Amino acid sequence: MNCTACPLHVGRKNPVPGEGPADAPLLLVGEAPGREEDETGRPFVGMAGRLLTEMLKEAGVPRSSVYITSVIKCRPPGNRNPKKGEIEACRGYLLEQIAAVRPEVVVLMGNVALNSLKEVWKLPGGNIGEISGELYDRGDFKVLVTYHPAGVLRDRRRKRPLFVSHIRLAVKEAVKKRGEGWLGLRLEEFEG
Repeated sequence: MNCTACPLHVGRKNPVPGEGPADAPLLLVGEAPGREEDETGRPFVGMAGRLLTEMLKEAGVPRSSVYITSVIKCRPPGNRNPKKGEIEACRGYLLEQIAAVRPEVVVLMGNVALNSLKEVWKLPGGNIGEISGELYDRGDFKVLVTYHPAGVLRDRRRKRPLFVSHIRLAVKEAVKKRGEGWLGLRLEEFEG
């Protein structure tokens, strides 16, 4: 990835395009790479990434079976929030990733991911707490909004069970669409 569409490419060590199966039924979108992601070129390998891996496992799906990416692919200085121009510069790449993977469910994790695609996909207004945990139909796939793992780290007692239940809802939808053979999962495992 040799993108120079915004100034972030100047300070990065490694772009972090994303990883996972090219045909993953679930595609998770985070905010931006942090220090450890910039070092390795891999998404969600820091503390929030380790928690994400745990929560996916708790929800019944191994990390290796989902595609994980971020709104922007280069680390912002000081881990600040991405700027509007940086988000816009990377949006086309993110949409191309989603089109290439063709997931059944895109999971937007956190406000940056939500706000980067809210208008494009005509998602309802409101913050994460108001619109999370619902499946929104985009025609070819569904969108689910949930908390960012870094946000879960700050409020584990309340947000971790919500995040896990949201992922279980996304997995249930993927199993419905792809069939019960995906990961050997059965729909009844995700009922109730």
